[in-house]
Amino acid sequence: MQAGLVVGSGGNLSARAPDADECWVTAAGTWLDRLDRGSFVRVRIMDGAALDNGAAPSSEFALHLATYRARPDVNAIVHLHPQSVLLLDAIGAPIVLATTDHAFYLRRVATTPFVPPGLPEVGTLAAEACADGTNCVVLSRHGCSVIADSVELAHKRAFYLEEAARLTYHALLLGRPLDPLPTDWLHADNATA
Repeated sequence: MQAGLVVGSGGNLSARAPDADECWVTAAGTWLDRLDRGSFVRVRIMDGAALDNGAAPSSEFALHLATYRARPDVNAIVHLHPQSVLLLDAIGAPIVLATTDHAFYLRRVATTPFVPPGLPEVGTLAAEACADGTNCVVLSRHGCSVIADSVELAHKRAFYLEEAARLTYHALLLGRPLDPLPTDWLHADNATA
């Protein structure tokens, strides 16, 4: 919350063991700064069946399932509503990857058209946007989906996405739009970031 990545109970996350057909997704209404063991619901990826009695999964659990189906290499998904990312999307300004950390960890950022939250199309569009290896997807006027092979890397990418958005916004305020950092220095041996 302090980084501006989440407001209230907005956002959700999930994780799975590598190659597993089930994931743990935050329960509906969970606040991400108050997580404990009871904050998660086990869900089968193949068909979306809840495997635990009790709490319902987040209303965006279809986003998580569709992404796991499209990207077998992904083991963690963070869906957040970062303020600077959403502001830039609302004014139609692309996020510029301005630093070496942005380029290395984010590589590129895709944007999907607006779909009301909770609809299955949110997940379908996000999965299509990341199928080519993209790890950061802005869900227009809604939030973002950031994916990785670990929770730690997904969180790091979410932080760098919001940082890139803040820098882009500040440059626009100064009337000096940023040029993207060239990425020709990124080599194939760094492709796992």
